[in-house]
Amino acid sequence: MTTRTRTRALAAGDTALADFTDRLFGHLPRADQRRWARVYLQGLLTTPGKKSVRRLAASVTESPTASQSLQQFINASPWDWNPARTELLRWVEERHPVRAWAIGQVCFPKRGEHSVGVHRRFDPAAGRIVNCQLGFCLFLSLDGMNVPVDWRLALPEAWVTDPVLRRRARISPEVVHQAPEALVLELVDWIVARTSSAHPPVVADLSRLGAAAALIGVLSRRGHDFLVSVPPALTVRAAVPAQGSDRAHTPGRGGTTAGDIAWLGNTSHPYSTPLAGPDVRPQRQRIHSALVRLPEGESAGRGAQQIYRLFGERRPDRRVGGPVWLTNMNRHRMDDLLHLVRRSARSGAVLGSLADEFGLLDFEGRSFPGWHHHMTLMSAAYAYAVRCGEAGVGRSA
Repeated sequence: MTTRTRTRALAAGDTALADFTDRLFGHLPRADQRRWARVYLQGLLTTPGKKSVRRLAASVTESPTASQSLQQFINASPWDWNPARTELLRWVEERHPVRAWAIGQVCFPKRGEHSVGVHRRFDPAAGRIVNCQLGFCLFLSLDGMNVPVDWRLALPEAWVTDPVLRRRARISPEVVHQAPEALVLELVDWIVARTSSAHPPVVADLSRLGAAAALIGVLSRRGHDFLVSVPPALTVRAAVPAQGSDRAHTPGRGGTTAGDIAWLGNTSHPYSTPLAGPDVRPQRQRIHSALVRLPEGESAGRGAQQIYRLFGERRPDRRVGGPVWLTNMNRHRMDDLLHLVRRSARSGAVLGSLADEFGLLDFEGRSFPGWHHHMTLMSAAYAYAVRCGEAGVGRSA
């Protein structure tokens, strides 16, 4: 999609954009705040290249003070982003059936040490330690597209215990340090409290989270259907012995790894696998699955341990297997589960579109509220573009 095409569509739909802005940001108490919300949205929808505040302002207005006012609105104005995100959720739900709640993880590379939450961590995508922020996004997975509606920023403990850092980043008193698993659960709790629709499955990549098993136990206790990618090294127990298998390759009653069980399995499913991601050409592979329990399964309650289905793509010609998935939807056909896997992969494509076209990585402010303001407006811009048929990235059958 070219910027020229998007600009023409936006010009033709000025009234629609005004109505959309009024609905999401009508809670803002001042008229100038609502005006700058629309300017920022319009800038995100029409500005080519980097979405800095200066470039966004210049693309929408010729006022020499617009950039300063827009910077003030995003970084310093104390408006609450939660009502806008709630309205965005409802706006999308009114127009599309929601098939899943998908949760994605984003690494935001940063220079310097002043942006809120910045720290050094290993980024698997980059294959090295990077200076970054770590964020989590909740998507509404629709028929053919995923739309972001809520965000969480991981704050290392130093950022919430140091009063100087808190004051500099304008971190409010109620914000505390939380592990990534707690942030994922907070996203689920947020939408449960606000949705008007039936609760669809939770689809999430937990493969890089150390306490994935504990999070799975909480989702089970709260009655959520879910399909999650787990660390291959996660300890599990086979719930059903593999009949007719070589004992040397059969998981025993003790703990073994999720990767060992999933890549061997005791049930074979011949499919053209989608497990390796949307950009990998499908090949005829064999997906293996098995029923398992988690050692922490006692926390699932109701007496007996919860039984899950674990599955993965068998890659006999490779030293490392593909993603490993775990679900409590044991009665679902493998076709249905693989369709949910594809929905998860689609979130990665949307994140790429957000980075390339909507300024996901371009926020230049350093404050905690500013980060959330930018993410809220960026999500709204993407949802509006999708509704207008302009955001082709992230769509699939």
